[in-house]
Amino acid sequence: MRRHNRMLYRIARSILRDDADAEEALQEAYLAAYRNIAAFRGAAKLSTWLARIVINESYARLRKRKPAVVVSFDASALSVTEVEAVSDESERPDMAAMRAELRTLLARKIDELPEQFRTVFVMRDVEELSVEETAACLDVPEATVRTRAFRARALLRESLAREVDVATVSAFGFDGERCDRIVRLVLEKLRQP
Repeated sequence: MRRHNRMLYRIARSILRDDADAEEALQEAYLAAYRNIAAFRGAAKLSTWLARIVINESYARLRKRKPAVVVSFDASALSVTEVEAVSDESERPDMAAMRAELRTLLARKIDELPEQFRTVFVMRDVEELSVEETAACLDVPEATVRTRAFRARALLRESLAREVDVATVSAFGFDGERCDRIVRLVLEKLRQP
């Protein structure tokens, strides 16, 4: 379980977009794998077999959800515990905070990807599974995995670029205290002999 936990959790999280649901799906998938271990023939890797079980469990949970329920994902409420950041004690607090904000933004943008692209993106780019492994887990052709991965990266780039464009407009803010301070200092200098 420890060997496959991170990958399987991330796959479930990419489908369900909820930390708690992903954990529950993973637990149920492990139980299903344990109950059906005799069915594992070794034709595929154990990780591929487990991933397929997690995917099936995650989709089953999605089908059980009521379609009329809309869940809002607040970026400040997102957990980034699935991202294992290496802690450097010498890292400045501002840099650690910036890194945490970037992880939160990236997690939010990945969550916004359409499901079929999101799952392939997590499997290929986050978990670094091969095209062949991803295709086997999702039971789709390798060409489909390549296409979805390419499209997911393009959509993610576009989404992040829009976010940066919006942030660029407000960069180097000048309103408020800074503006008032400069005006005050210039007027003080003008009043001096």
